[in-house]
Amino acid sequence: MKRILLKLSGEALAGEKHMGFDEETCLMVASQVKAVTEMGTQVGVVIGGGNFWRGRSSKNIDRTKADQIGMLATIMNCIYVSEIFRSQGMKTAILTPFECGSFTKLYSKDRANKYFEKGMVVFFAGGTGHPYFSTDTGVMLRAIETEADAILLAKNVDGVYDSDPRTNPDAKRYDKVSIQEVIDRKLQVVDLTASIMAMENKMPMLVFSLNEKDSIINTVKGNFNGTEVTVE
Repeated sequence: MKRILLKLSGEALAGEKHMGFDEETCLMVASQVKAVTEMGTQVGVVIGGGNFWRGRSSKNIDRTKADQIGMLATIMNCIYVSEIFRSQGMKTAILTPFECGSFTKLYSKDRANKYFEKGMVVFFAGGTGHPYFSTDTGVMLRAIETEADAILLAKNVDGVYDSDPRTNPDAKRYDKVSIQEVIDRKLQVVDLTASIMAMENKMPMLVFSLNEKDSIINTVKGNFNGTEVTVE
């Protein structure tokens, strides 16, 4: 794969603490991404904000404001993880859909492509810049815009199941599933908006566990333990 977008959940980066960051986990991700870039693959990164903010569960906060706080949480995550990556010898850039002073650069496809061609890891922070859109939609939008080969979804579970494996011990894991079946059966790989975009723009997704050893490297090599979401 020439170019991938890696989606990391904020909760996964928090490790067992469930809030904030687990530096050991972030360093593990950094070492794998560095290995992937050294293989010649260009890497973009989107990080959720769940390790800082779950505002949609509150009945006392306006949805627009809650989503804006969530956007800021993703920017904090990207700044932190970007610095971890830099400490391991990588060059990085953080792009946002709105101005953040000197903290980030304003997103454009041309700017992202320029950074990719320079061998930099590009962080897409701040979601789409609009409320009512999740980071699922954000990563799908950026993957389509920048013509990525696939989206890698690094989660706390090792693939796509027909029901929640945390509550159903008999849940069946798919090795491969079509995006149409994901939509029809509401399998919650990504939200419905992102699923429709994946189907219409033929953007494949690879779902795997961040906690498995070398899972990012193995996924890029095509030897992964997870679920391939197909779009044909």
